[in-house]
Amino acid sequence: MDRYDFMRLALKEAEKCKESEDVPVGAVIAKDNKVIATGRNLREKDKLTVQHAEIVAITNANKLLGTANLTGCEMYVTLEPCPMCAGAIINAKISKVVFGAFDLKNGAAGSVTNLFSMPFTHKTECFGGVMEDKCSKILTDFFKKIR
Repeated sequence: MDRYDFMRLALKEAEKCKESEDVPVGAVIAKDNKVIATGRNLREKDKLTVQHAEIVAITNANKLLGTANLTGCEMYVTLEPCPMCAGAIINAKISKVVFGAFDLKNGAAGSVTNLFSMPFTHKTECFGGVMEDKCSKILTDFFKKIR
């Protein structure tokens, strides 16, 4: 599988947000080129502020692998991580994060700030703009519908 295959899976996770009226963001965590965990925004459904797609996926990967250390894992997420999620990615020691749409208001991977460039103990590689048009469209359609 390549980054586009993983991003397509993350988009499928984002689509599931229609059921809960959450902002449609999906995430996939892969290790050794295989999906080990997925997540989607569940903030509104669960009424928990921290239930962003990245946090849900990290929690699922932690449970599956039985460890808090996700070294060697890659995350694919449809929207640029916010500061909370970027911090969680760094603390989980995820090796690489690939995101689709840029978040010009809350993005912590280069748009507003870049936590991945800070001198933390763990360095996570970060790449944005993969399937950006499709990742942006699902968000734009959602916000048009609710406004």
